[in-house]
Amino acid sequence: MKLGAFSVSLSVKDIHKSKAFYEKLGFQTLGGEIAQNWLIMKNGSTVIGLFEGMFEKNLLTFNPGWDQNAENLESFTDIRDLQKQLKEQGVNMLTEADESGDGPASFTIEDPDGNPILVDQHR
Repeated sequence: MKLGAFSVSLSVKDIHKSKAFYEKLGFQTLGGEIAQNWLIMKNGSTVIGLFEGMFEKNLLTFNPGWDQNAENLESFTDIRDLQKQLKEQGVNMLTEADESGDGPASFTIEDPDGNPILVDQHR
């Protein structure tokens, strides 16, 4: 199963303080809008998202259709196909993508320890 680019989405209390901290660790802004309280930062091949006031918990995040530089992949498995495969394997969906649609969509699942996993397709 190819889930796409991986990152950790962090629920932060102060995006400006978090940005400054991760810059000290060598991360640079890859995308996002700090005025909207979210940033994507990268250090080498490691990608983190900083999100203020958007999530209750930190999330493991996968982006079908993207590589680690948020560049479009030539081919990828559509999120609705990933969702269908997971449901067939008995994985419980916390949120679901509209299976009748196409393009951008997302779903959320949880691992056995309660860690949320967001699968978020942007194209």
